[in-house]
Amino acid sequence: MAVDPLEFRTIIGHFATGVTVITTCDGDKLHGMTANAVSSLSLDPVMVLICVDKTTYAHGVISDGGVFVVNILGEHQETLSRVFAKKGEPEVGSLRGQPYRLGETGAPILADCLAFIECRVANTLDGGDHTIFLGSVVSEGVENDNVKPLLFYRGGYHTMVG
Repeated sequence: MAVDPLEFRTIIGHFATGVTVITTCDGDKLHGMTANAVSSLSLDPVMVLICVDKTTYAHGVISDGGVFVVNILGEHQETLSRVFAKKGEPEVGSLRGQPYRLGETGAPILADCLAFIECRVANTLDGGDHTIFLGSVVSEGVENDNVKPLLFYRGGYHTMVG
């Protein structure tokens, strides 16, 4: 019996996740996308993985540029998450008007995010309609330790209580 993709989406929506914006660059072209398909992968070497829809602009920019940053969002950044959840083309010298600084790889790190993990693409795997990008961590940091994380659960944004 085949699994209904819409039913699966509803079921997996019961798994609460953190919210991130994946930022990337290819030369002077900058791009970002909201994502929650992110996971730590390895401590030796230190690696993370992200899953990116093959039809998105971000997929092409990450593939061509070979770098990405996982920007972990705080509870105060729901609007920022929504900005990057909308489709938009890569820009030269701008990141949808959002403040950022460039990391060691040249990929943008969003201002005032909770924390970030900057990576070089080490490998890719096929994941159906997504590509799994395995990233070797080159830098990381906590940017704003005074806020709680932004969460996504059952199709909506939430914050931690307590």
